[in-house]
This record gives sequence, structure tokens and C-alpha cells, in this order.
Amino acid sequence: MADFLTDQKSTQRALLVGIQTPKMAIGEGEELLGELEELVENLGIEIVHSTLINLREPQAKFLLGTGKAAELIKHAKAAECDVIILDEELSPGQQRNWEEESGLAVIDRQEVILEIFADRAQTREAVLQVALARMEYSLPRLKRAWTHLSRQRGKGALGGEGETQLEQDRRLVRDRVTRLKSELAEVLQQREVQRRKRMRKPVPGTAIVGYTNAGKSSLLNKLTGAHVLAADKLFATLDPTTRQLELPDGRTLLATDTVGFIRRLPHRLVEAFKATLEEVVVADFIIHVLDVANPNVEHHFATTMEVLGELGAGNKPMLIVFNKIDAATIHPLALMRAKHPEALFISVHTGEGLDRLLARCCELAIDDHVSADLLVPHHRYDIIGKLHDLGTVSAQETLDDGVRIIGRFPVKNRAIFEPFINAPVAKRSAPAPRRR
Repeated sequence: MADFLTDQKSTQRALLVGIQTPKMAIGEGEELLGELEELVENLGIEIVHSTLINLREPQAKFLLGTGKAAELIKHAKAAECDVIILDEELSPGQQRNWEEESGLAVIDRQEVILEIFADRAQTREAVLQVALARMEYSLPRLKRAWTHLSRQRGKGALGGEGETQLEQDRRLVRDRVTRLKSELAEVLQQREVQRRKRMRKPVPGTAIVGYTNAGKSSLLNKLTGAHVLAADKLFATLDPTTRQLELPDGRTLLATDTVGFIRRLPHRLVEAFKATLEEVVVADFIIHVLDVANPNVEHHFATTMEVLGELGAGNKPMLIVFNKIDAATIHPLALMRAKHPEALFISVHTGEGLDRLLARCCELAIDDHVSADLLVPHHRYDIIGKLHDLGTVSAQETLDDGVRIIGRFPVKNRAIFEPFINAPVAKRSAPAPRRR
């Protein structure tokens, strides 16, 4: 395991290196460096200095040129830094070259995000997912921890002491990865069972998505009275939380808060949290929350849409919601209103705009179930069982001539239950979409 991953507390002072390449938009490197600074601060590491490097073409040894690498190492040592953090992904070989040349810990953006996720994970699923991602990340980097031994050469087929220890560590990590995948498969199976149970209920659902720290958890808390952790920091919560929301028309909506997105999220974490993000795929519609007060809000929008596309949820009905209008200045507000005329503008803090958000949720909440008062003969208890399986039962009373049930069932199963309808109950149907 990399030294930084196992002994983070010893790493206190950092030199940050941002990179601007010709393929990136003008100013993008600086924006990403600012984001890296916030990520590193979340680890409690002091940032001694940040610098932006213009990289024309990546180099094999250090990613940067040899001269520039030597300059950065000299600067880091002069400033008494104990870690250099690059905002570009380093290969295991490049990471080893940096550390051998500098004698310092050298990590990249991926490792920083993995550390934050490891610190924030709470539930068993999140802990397993993060542990798996860290193990898969560290496996090709194990040699970093055993460089001092790998130079020793033994005799015979066993090789040197360091090589033996390295192979043992690799075997241990591979075994750990296998166990984690097995445990995670069990947890995901349980989550799938819970999801199928929810999908059988005649209750529409929405997923709240967006860039990290946009206010998703705060919105869920405000709308449902939940107590999900909502803090002003990146990845405050990693675990999906589903709560019931009562809509203005009396219906119930299941709202799920999901993990926040970020640019350059390690692919291992995208895969590790795929099951969590699948809540987005099964939702009837998506609430896409954005921080309108953030100067990089357009990039955040693009990042979230890209991830939704990868999940196959890019074409789902979506409410674009710009949050924190109480903290935004007039110009960015006007700009976003012009670019996204269909969007809603709210403040979770003050409550402004939440009534319009709830009204739009009523429009998008698909409800294809019929409410009915049924009288089922005593010899047809199979119908009662089907109603429990396919719909819901809100009231049940045993009478002399049968069982009277007030419940709801899917429209597509009307033929099964229609012969037993005693008297229709007021049916709630989805309102017609508002014309623009």
C-alpha cells in the first residue's frame, strides 16, 4: 500500500501542481487547480504553494519534463513540504520515479479523492466500495513501499527478500479484492431486493443528482424533514438516502439523495458506486441541482450530464434546479436564466422557489395506478394476494359476503381486479404536462 494511504497523518505540508494542456479550454487548468486545493483542504493538509504548469506534451518519466520536475522538487524541499500533489493522473511508474527522485510522497488527484471517500464512507456498502477502489488503485503501486528491499538479490528460485515480500503483499491484496467483491455482491443483492420491493409499490420516485456540494442533501432535508448530513464540504455524504415526500396534491414521492459528482472522478470510483448511481436509472425523473453561486457552474452542469449519459439516464425527464440564489450576484443569475429558461431557481436556505419545485414534481411524478374499492369473495383469496404483490392495500375488512378492500393496482392489471370493483374511489391520474 502506498505510504500516503497508510500514514496520511504524517503528511502535513503540500505543494500542488496544476497542469494546463493544449487540449484543455483556456483557464481550465487553473479552475481544476482551485478544485484540487479544496479537495486537499478537506484532508486537513496545509497547502504551502500552488503552481500551474503549461504542458505541451506528456513525458514518459515524470509526465512533466525532467528539468521542470527537478525545479518543482527543489521548490518543495525548500518550502519543507512532505508531499507533492499533481492534478493529473500519474502512472505507477511515474509515481515511483517522482518519489525516488525527490524522497517525498508524490500523489495525484485520484489518490486525494480516494482518501476523501474513505474518510466519508459510513454504511457497509460505501465502506466496501471505497475499500475495493483503494485496493485496485494500490495494487500496481505496491513496489513503492518495498524499493529499499527490491535491490537485494537472493539465490535460487525464491529471489530477493524484497521481491518475496512484494509478491506476498500482491497476493494479500488480490485475496482482499476477491473477498471485497464477494461481500459487495451480497450487499448489492440486498439493495436490489429492496429496490424491487419499492418498484412494486405504486409510488413514483425521483433521484436528486448534481455536482458535489451543490446542496442536494440540504434539499432532501428541507423537502422531507430528513436529517441527512449536509455540510459545506466536498462529498459530505456518500451513501444514498431515500425519504418519502408528500406532494401538494396528496400523493407520495420517494426522493433519493445520491453521491455528488466531480470532474476527473477516478474511474474505479465510478464503477464502485455504479450500484449507488443506479438509483438514478430506476427513478421516474431526475432533479439536477446546481450551485448558481459557483463560478464554475457550467462545467459542473456538463460533468453531471456526462456521468448521467454514461449511466444511460441522460434522456430521463429532468428538472434543472439552480440552488443558492440567495448567495449569487445578479449577473450569473441573469446569465443562467438566459441559458436555461426551463430551469427553476431556488434557495434551500430561505425556502424561495420550493413551492414551484414541488408543483413541477407533481407534473413529472408518473402514477399509473388506479384506486378502487373492491369486494373479493372468500373463495378468491388469490385476488387479495395478487393485489398485495402488484399494488397496495390501504384498508381491509372481512364481511359476510367477502373481503372489502380499499387499494390501488396498476392500470395494466385492470382486467384482473375489475370484476371485483365494488365502487370506484377518486382516481388520481398524472396531470397533463404543462405546455411551453
